[in-house]
Formats: sequence, C-alpha cells, structure tokens
Amino acid sequence: MCDERTDADNTRYLRAQQLTRRQFGAVSAGAGLAFLLPRAANAQSVTEAEIDVTTPDGVCDSYFVHPSSGAHPGVLIWPDAFGLRDAKRQMANRLAESGYSVLVVNQYYRSQRAPIVSSTNFQEVAPIVRPLMGTLNAETHVRDARAFIGFLDSQPSVDTSRGVGTMGYCMGGPITMRTAAAVPDRVKAGASFHGGGLVTDQPDSPHLLVPQMQAHYLFAIAENDDENEPEAKNVLREVFDKAGLPAEIEVYDGALHGWCPPDTQVYNEPQAERAWSRLLVLFERALA
Repeated sequence: MCDERTDADNTRYLRAQQLTRRQFGAVSAGAGLAFLLPRAANAQSVTEAEIDVTTPDGVCDSYFVHPSSGAHPGVLIWPDAFGLRDAKRQMANRLAESGYSVLVVNQYYRSQRAPIVSSTNFQEVAPIVRPLMGTLNAETHVRDARAFIGFLDSQPSVDTSRGVGTMGYCMGGPITMRTAAAVPDRVKAGASFHGGGLVTDQPDSPHLLVPQMQAHYLFAIAENDDENEPEAKNVLREVFDKAGLPAEIEVYDGALHGWCPPDTQVYNEPQAERAWSRLLVLFERALA
C-alpha cells in the first residue's frame, strides 16, 4: 500500500538512478505518457467516453472504452491511491485494443470528481489522498463493485455470456478481491498489481474471501512489498490452493511498489510489460 515506508524505498531508488522527482515530472509532463505504453498487437479500433455511473451512494465519474464493434468481455479497473487520471485511461485503452470493454472508476467519487491530484509523489499528496482513502471500506467496496459490474453487464459492447475481469493497483488490489467475492457468478478473473492489504489480521481481510470466489487470479507483487510482508504470498497460495482456484503469485525482482503505471517515479517498463503479458494470458484463459 502507498505509505511513507514505500515512498522512502522509492526515493532511494530514484537517487540510485540519478533521477530526481522534479526531473521525472518534467520529463513526463513535457513529453506526455503515450510513448511509455506500446500499442497492443493487432490493436482494434476503440470508442471511448467519459461517463457517470450511478451507484447506491451517488454518481461515479468514470472512463469507459471498448472496441468499436462487437461485444467483448467486460473488465473493471480499480485505480491506485492517486485515482482516475490519464495514465489509467491509457492503460484502459490498451486493454480495449486487445478486445475488452473496460471501465475505470474514480473510487473517491463520494468526495470529489477526478482528477484527484496532479502528482504521483505520495509524500506530496498524502494530505489529500490519505483522508480520501479513509472514506472507503469493505462495505463501500462491495456496494460499488456490484454497481459497476451491473453497469458493464448493461452495455451492448459487453458480452454477458463471458466472464468479467477485474484488476487493481495498490489499494485497488484488495478491492478486486472484494469484487470477485461480491459477484462470483460474473467475475471469473482478477489481477492485483503491487496490491497492499491483501492479507491482514482483521476479520474483513480480503484473503478470507477466497472461498466465496470463482475467479482465477494473478498477484504481481513488488519486491519491497514482499520484504515488508514476506508471509502474505504464502498465505495467498494456501487459501487459493484450498479453494481449488488457479492463482499465479509472483514477486517481481527489482520492481518497487507502484512500478506498473507509467506515470509513477518507479515505473519499471520491462517488469510492467511482463506483468501486462501475464494479465492478457489470464484474461484469455479465464474469460473464454
């Protein structure tokens, strides 16, 4: 999870790379992010829209993108602590080009519309992000998950004869697990990238929900997250094995918390691309 400890790890990494936060910001802002994400092989043309999705708690500003023709498996993306932003839209576009109808949500919609922050430096934006994170809990996650899956299933671009996928980053990782448990008859694949709080000692820990799921899973774990919680991966393996559900659980060497989105200071392109390739394999197998 994004916190001061992982932020300190990221700072040390940047110093080792001789790239300051200011330099990174100048590069990404000046050149744009599109160059960081390769297009999907045999990319399909897509249709995109900024939309509002009604939930039991209000109206969630979201981004929906899908292939311009046909019906395809739906995918729900839960952003990291920095919320809905251009980098997440680009990731959704890339997935849609591979043949999926993708919804990315602003998980903080109860408090404010996106954009939430203008930086992915957690130390700088913590005074904004931390209170927003505190407004969400297991109950809001479940209510939202059911509303968002319901929205996907109502769209003509979504093939409801096929399963739905969900994927999340950082705080979005555990929300994918609550989504998979809340709508097990629809969610057949889940993926967590540098997810935090997947295994806790609390009664609402996400790992306790695995027996309620029907989803195949991918857990792409940051090296420093594993150092901080070395037993989490073993617990995940045990509960998925016991439930009889396939789960690919791997620590990505040299990848720090936050390495997958292209607008973070610790973006690791080779490892992010490897994690993305594993996501596509998961969706191809589980959403057939």
